[in-house]
Amino acid sequence: MELNASYTSLVAVGDSFTEGMSDLLPDGSYRGWADVLASRLAARAPGFRYANLAVRGKLIGQIVDEQVEVAAALQPDVITLVGGLNDTLRPKCDMGMVRGRLEEAVERLAPSCKTLVLMRSPGRNGPVMERFRPRMEELFSLVDDLAERHGARVTDLYGAASLGDQRMWDVDRLHLTADGHRRVAEAVWQTLGLPAESDWRTPLPESPPARWTRRRIDDARFAKQHLLPWIGRRLTGRSSGDGRAGAHFDAELGKAFWITPADGATPGPVTGWRRLDG
Repeated sequence: MELNASYTSLVAVGDSFTEGMSDLLPDGSYRGWADVLASRLAARAPGFRYANLAVRGKLIGQIVDEQVEVAAALQPDVITLVGGLNDTLRPKCDMGMVRGRLEEAVERLAPSCKTLVLMRSPGRNGPVMERFRPRMEELFSLVDDLAERHGARVTDLYGAASLGDQRMWDVDRLHLTADGHRRVAEAVWQTLGLPAESDWRTPLPESPPARWTRRRIDDARFAKQHLLPWIGRRLTGRSSGDGRAGAHFDAELGKAFWITPADGATPGPVTGWRRLDG
């Protein structure tokens, strides 16, 4: 690994985890770890370019069909690919298909960039996690194997106790809080060989457990606002990502576009960056 490397462009590929849910901004958009990482990389490289193609709810087949070729065409320094976890959380999952499509994605993306970053995603502690753990670990074993075969790097979040803490997860119990996304950005930053700015593995301070009544209220709110709608989408074959495109994908033109800091000296959040056309 090249230490203290410099990168001039980043493309993020994946689902809601990379889109940035639930790191909500005041305008209703999402930020997330990929945006945070892009801002930090831009501070080291004048003229830095970034494109986030991730869309919530996407399965690995959709990611491959809709995002991989688009990302490869951009020929960036860095591509991050996180996908397949949505498949493993479905009641029925064809792990053979997941394996084949993820292999297809890595085989296409690895030659198209200088550095491909794969990920062993974090898992929230709890009974739901235990139910799907065997599939997840099968997926992560494949991630490790593909990384070794294709020279990719792996950000291992799965074994981090800090990210398993339930307080790191939003009320939907599927997506990280803003603090969680900051930690993922730092983890990928270090995977890229850049000097650590914080210890993303640091556990949260001890706190007394929530009272029984509070837990039941939270469970009821979760079921009404998140679980029942999720079940409804599964039963009707819908997805939260239906009709959506990545933040930096022009659906009318059918291609991605770069964004870059409006002021190279002070990049700031990507929400203030400008679009590059042509």
